[in-house]
Amino acid sequence: MDDKTRTEIEAAAFRGLVEHLQRRTDVQNIDLMNLAGFCRNCLSKWYMGAANERGMEMSYDDAREVVYGMSYEEWKDKYQQEATSEQKQRFEETKPLHAFVSGHHKG
Repeated sequence: MDDKTRTEIEAAAFRGLVEHLQRRTDVQNIDLMNLAGFCRNCLSKWYMGAANERGMEMSYDDAREVVYGMSYEEWKDKYQQEATSEQKQRFEETKPLHAFVSGHHKG
C-alpha cells in the first residue's frame, strides 16, 4: 500500500470514529477513559497536536469542536452527566493506563 492510500484510509477511519463518538452522546468521557484510556478530549489533543506539528495553528477549543461536532460547553450542557463515585474511583485506578496526551501522568 502506498503512503497516499494509507493516509486516506487512516483519515477515513478517523472520521468514522469521530462520527461514531458524536452519535454516542450517551457514552461519557469518564467511561471511555476508564475502559480505553482515552476520551474525546484526548482525541482532540491528538488532532490539535497533529495540526500544530504541520505548522497549522489550532486551539484546543477548535480541535474539540471538530471531535464533539459542537462547542465543548454546548456538549457538556446537553450530554455530560455527573460522574458517580464508582466512575471516579475507577478513573483513579486506571490513571497509569490513560493516554499520555491526557495529562493524567503528571506527578
